[in-house]
Amino acid sequence: MAGSFLSHVTWSPRRIGRLSALGLRPGVGWIVPLLALIGLLIWQWRAPATGALSLLLPRPTAIWSRWLSVIASGELSSDVAITAAEIALGFAFGVGTAFALGYAVARSRTLETVAGPYIVAFQALPIVAIAPALILWLGPGLVSNSLICAFIVFFPMLVSTIVGIKGVGSDDRMLMRSFAANRWQVFRRLELPAALPTLFGGLQISMTLAVAGAVVAEAVTPLGGLGSLLYAARSQYDLPLTFVAVLTLVAFRLALYGIVTGLERIMLAGRTSTDLPDGQPLLPHGEGR
Repeated sequence: MAGSFLSHVTWSPRRIGRLSALGLRPGVGWIVPLLALIGLLIWQWRAPATGALSLLLPRPTAIWSRWLSVIASGELSSDVAITAAEIALGFAFGVGTAFALGYAVARSRTLETVAGPYIVAFQALPIVAIAPALILWLGPGLVSNSLICAFIVFFPMLVSTIVGIKGVGSDDRMLMRSFAANRWQVFRRLELPAALPTLFGGLQISMTLAVAGAVVAEAVTPLGGLGSLLYAARSQYDLPLTFVAVLTLVAFRLALYGIVTGLERIMLAGRTSTDLPDGQPLLPHGEGR
């Protein structure tokens, strides 16, 4: 009986705002590439072509030529593949662990009181200081580098999960309990949909930080990757190659951020004030006890 009654309960309609991939308003998106083009032209015009100053600030054409050369040699593609693997493993492990712990902390005041100081102390540890220790314990390679990425993405996702789950109203929880919803139904039908906007905010921050984590890890263990390429170019005073590594990292980070933002727009399309789709019932037919 509860299931048939619940199938007719809907949430009040109110659309939530959505961020575009670049955060731009319609009609002004052309300003960004225009400003970039103007900046490149000024850079190309003012930067010296020869002499000592050309070593300190290479022209965009010199950077482009160096970029094409490392692409043709296959060096850039192999470094991108290594960094992508580290980010994928570290991001998955860090976000998954943070979500599980954050949900437990948000649902248990005792666990929040006990684990809270340790979580804050853990975040206060500089990753640059503990990265060498992790590499000594685990050895250099994909596992240790991925774990360093996981450490960096852990805290933003943890905080987002706690804030998102705690943001679910007590009235909504009482309503679900009055409908005889079990814990899994409360999580799937109420808590997770309501926390999605906050969770995606944490995912966006974590995804961009994962790139920084990979660079830090590859700086400590120069076994390949964009971070190793960056530090090798810097040690050799190869400014065009340094710009190539930096710009590739920027493009990589923007691409990952765009993927998460696009997924957010898809997942949050048509949400109501409580982040459930318009007209969707709390529980489908037969799901209540």
